[in-house]
Amino acid sequence: MTDTALISGTGAVQEPGTGGRKISTAENRFAEAALDAHKQRGLQLAVRARWIALPIIAVFIIFLNPAWEILYYHGILALLCLNGWFISRVGKVGRSRLELFLIFLDLLIMTIGLVMPNPFDAREIPVAMQYRFDNFQYFFVILAAGTMAYSWRTVIAIGTWTATMWLSALALAWWFATPVPGLSEAVAATLGFAPELAEFFDPNSFVIQLRVQEAVVFVLVAVTLGFSVRRFNALLRSNASLERERANLSRYFSPNVVDQLSQNDEPLKQVRSENVAVLFIDIVGFTRLSSGMDPRMVIDLLREFHGRMEREVFRHHGTLDKYLGDGLMATFGTPVAGRQDATNALACAHSMRESLIAWNRERARQGKAEIRAGIGIHYGEALLGDIGSNRLEFAVLGMTVNIAARLENLTRKLQAGIVISETLAAQVRAEQAGLHLLDGNVRHPDQEVRGLDQPMTVLAWA
Repeated sequence: MTDTALISGTGAVQEPGTGGRKISTAENRFAEAALDAHKQRGLQLAVRARWIALPIIAVFIIFLNPAWEILYYHGILALLCLNGWFISRVGKVGRSRLELFLIFLDLLIMTIGLVMPNPFDAREIPVAMQYRFDNFQYFFVILAAGTMAYSWRTVIAIGTWTATMWLSALALAWWFATPVPGLSEAVAATLGFAPELAEFFDPNSFVIQLRVQEAVVFVLVAVTLGFSVRRFNALLRSNASLERERANLSRYFSPNVVDQLSQNDEPLKQVRSENVAVLFIDIVGFTRLSSGMDPRMVIDLLREFHGRMEREVFRHHGTLDKYLGDGLMATFGTPVAGRQDATNALACAHSMRESLIAWNRERARQGKAEIRAGIGIHYGEALLGDIGSNRLEFAVLGMTVNIAARLENLTRKLQAGIVISETLAAQVRAEQAGLHLLDGNVRHPDQEVRGLDQPMTVLAWA
């Protein structure tokens, strides 16, 4: 009977190298998260592969030898399934002695099953014949499965451990095995004219040169695959770094803008002039409100305010330019102009106001003071581009920004929640996507705006 293939599953010890490069804490966190996710997916795939492959093999060996003694091999297959489950439970990124032990145990079960004769088989088959069934090739299946979740060091360790076990089992078998009488003599009588052929076909011969060759080739393949895994982990780390940069972008830009930025080469470095909508929002009377509060409560208040307002900016395809203490500045049409930037800015302002109303209801139930905010929006030409040397910042500069800030200040004088310029209103009408957003405004002509020579007309909502 030909001994069957026994497929090992996975478990891994991820020890990702950095190639000597110093990495930041944030980058390391993203890389470790990526490696952990990769390993968990690999473990899941490997365990599924084991639980599919081993039952197939169990059925296949019945086809090879429909006899009761093959239940011995079914027992070995069951042990491998059970050990694979244990490996999947303890598998983690980092060094794990228990996981290494279970991997070692996996290979040991495989070696014993492939080399030791079936104790329930009544036939007298030389131990050397166990090496003639070419079952060593199934260790390559273990190695291939290991690359899905193992670190490169563990993959190479599998190769080294397997070769050591295989050759050790060979030495023990050669030392303790008793040749079956008559077989060697019969082969020698038939092939005495060719000693090499006689040794090769001798059932009692282990053909040690071929066994060593198997082990050496296996180690070479393991080393090759190990360095391939190491290269893949380096690519994974590089991808994690890109994901970290993408996450940093998402702090400032809406998801659709992040997608555009990630598909272009350094689009922010091109200094240019564009028509954009600029929005400023600021808490009214913040100094008086926070004067009697605990500093931690002030921080919590600002965090919740910023979080709610930031959410509306991104929801309306805007860009968070910067936090300004108790307020923030947002732009619409940066870094890439859209078809309805002015409409998005005005819609964002109305949503911010609604979000504040809902928040104030919650605060009233908690016995907290009402939060009021002023919002100013202007539309016009601005200069866009990176500023700074080592630490770059995407900046929006020009009179459009200054006017938007002045309009936000004007909300106090007009006792309004939102103040926009007539220029922005005209652009909203031109875009024709949100004419209803202009409903309910109060027109205020001839408003003095610091920095402008001529007064301007503004529209306000209470």
